[in-house]
Order: sequence, then structure tokens, then C-alpha cells
Amino acid sequence: MKNTIGNQLTLTLFGESHGEAVGCVLDGIPAGTEIDEALIRSFLERRKGAAQISTARREPDLFRLVSGVRNNRAEGTPVTVLIENKEARRSDYDKLWNVPRPSHADYPARLRYEGFEDLSGGGHFSGRLTAPLCAAGAICMSMLEKKGIRIASHILSLHGILDEAFDPLDPAEQIDVLKGKSFPVLRAAAEERMIEAVKAAREQKDSLGGILETAVTGMPGGIGEPFFDSVESMLSHAMFSIPAVKGIAFGAGFDFAAMRGSEANDPYVIRNGKIVTETNHNGGISGGITNGMPLIFTLAVRPASSIGLPQKSVDLETMQETELIIEGRHDPCILHRAVPCAEAMTALVLADLLIQRYGPAWFREG
Repeated sequence: MKNTIGNQLTLTLFGESHGEAVGCVLDGIPAGTEIDEALIRSFLERRKGAAQISTARREPDLFRLVSGVRNNRAEGTPVTVLIENKEARRSDYDKLWNVPRPSHADYPARLRYEGFEDLSGGGHFSGRLTAPLCAAGAICMSMLEKKGIRIASHILSLHGILDEAFDPLDPAEQIDVLKGKSFPVLRAAAEERMIEAVKAAREQKDSLGGILETAVTGMPGGIGEPFFDSVESMLSHAMFSIPAVKGIAFGAGFDFAAMRGSEANDPYVIRNGKIVTETNHNGGISGGITNGMPLIFTLAVRPASSIGLPQKSVDLETMQETELIIEGRHDPCILHRAVPCAEAMTALVLADLLIQRYGPAWFREG
């Protein structure tokens, strides 16, 4: 099992949903980097979601920095973050050992690990592992913000209910609006309708999905590599590590399919003595490399797999078809909880790419 992502800056995840703890090792953080524990707490709080529309499992998510940090500064050695599980209940999953939950990792995990896997709450495949992921991303976010690079995500669409889209040329004011919001949308009317839809899905023992949109400002041009380590490739790799993400599109994305080249191209112009593009259909990336415009991409997030309605499955021991009703504590929608995860993985990838381009000392320069 490979649990590490990154090149110069790497992240390794460990733990299980209902084990003693989850955590991560972040290796490659430049020595002297200030570790903003308040920002880590903020990411973990946003990942918890709101009680009325999220899981009833309420973990305190009290993290400990157990290595690599002294006096709030990175030592240059691996930074280890540990988050204990206080609300684990393995017994909720005892009867599911031989009956895989539809669209979960249960059956593929059985094929891969031959019965030795932990299936309680999804085990190592669980969204619970996004807690240390968010902690690591917060450390990277702090590094980027000190260099004038800002990242924000919001719910663009929830079950067809639309929010305002980011301005592809200048989303700075919209990023300001989103900072600190517990339910990350730009329009109050959209928030009200989305929350009501999630509450209705919960009453119906069902779940909802949607689309997240991420914007990055201040990213220098010339970052990334052609082909295999393109910015799109690296971000896509990271985003698909977030449970329930099933699609990604940069800039105009799939809308390119209906465009002509004359509509899709981003003409170069000079504004205030600086070369920019007149439009930003490509989402700030050309040839796999950043061009200095805002990075814009969207993620398709499927509805949460655990629902309370009866579903078809099979008994792996008797090899008979059966009906499954999933009990326990589950989310009717994970979109709002996935927002800090998208921001965290974006921060990790961009910090890694910048270290590759400029070296770790760049983050210590004024």
C-alpha cells in the first residue's frame, strides 16, 4: 500500500477510521518555517462540518505535533501530526464484515488485502483520514500566504443548486468573502437552498453530491513541467486522493468540447505594464505550466456512499445476494466538509512545485 504523495515535499498518511489515531508525516518543510497552529485548528474545524447537516460523529480533532517542530518553527526534519480518535465505534460495522457496502472500498479492499483489511468505518479508506490531510495542508497554506499566494474553494453546485462562480480574471474579493465561512458559498440565497436540500436528503435517508470550485491567486508563472508533471497532472493526482472526488476540470473544462479555437484561446495583452491573458478559459495553465493568471478548477464530488435506504449487496461467505441497510453515523452530504480538503491538497501540491522550482530557501526570503 502506497500512502505517500509529493516529490520534494511529501505527505504520508497513516491510521484508520476507528483505530486509536490518524495522522501524517510531512517531510520537506523548509527549516525555520513558522507553524501556524491556529490555522491548523481552523482547517480541522471547517472539515468537521455543521452538526445539523453532517455526521453525528463529533471528533474533537485535537492534534499534536509530535516531531519536527520546536518553538513553533519547523526543524527541517519530518513533521508528524497525530490526531486521536475519541468517538470510534467499531461495533457499528461488525455485521458488515461479509456484506460489502455499495460504492465503498469494502469489496475492492477484500480483493486487495485478502481479509486482513480494517473495514470499520472504511478503515484506512475512510474520509477520517482527511483530518491529518487538512492539518498538513494548513502548514503549506501558511507558507504560501506569506508569499502572497491565496487559495479558496467553495460549493459551486449542490444537487443542481448553483452558487456564484469565481471571476476567472480576478477572484480576490470573492476569496475574501469566503474566508471564515462555515458553509462555503458566495451567495446567501444559495446557502439557504443548499442546506434545506441536505436536510431533506437526510430525512429521506439519502445523500447528495455536487461540484466544488477552487481559485488560486498570486501563483507565479513558469511553475510546473510538461507532460507527466504538468500542474494539471499533479493537482489531479492530489484531488483524486480525496474520498468521493470523481472528476476534475481546469478552466472551461468540458465546455471546451463545444468551443471553436477562436473562442477557447486566451489572447495575450498588456495591462499596467504586465503581460496577462484577456480571458482565462485555460484556468491559469498553458502547456502544463502556470502562466501567471489565477488557477481555476472544479471538482465533481459524488453523493456519500453510506445511505440508510435498503440496497442490494452479496454475502461474501455464502455467495448469496442479500439486502443491506447501513446503520451508524453518516453524512447526507460531504461537500462543505470537502472544501478544506481541496484547499489543503492544492496548497500541498503548489508548495511542492515551488520548492522544486526555486528551492526551499525561497520560502524564507522576504
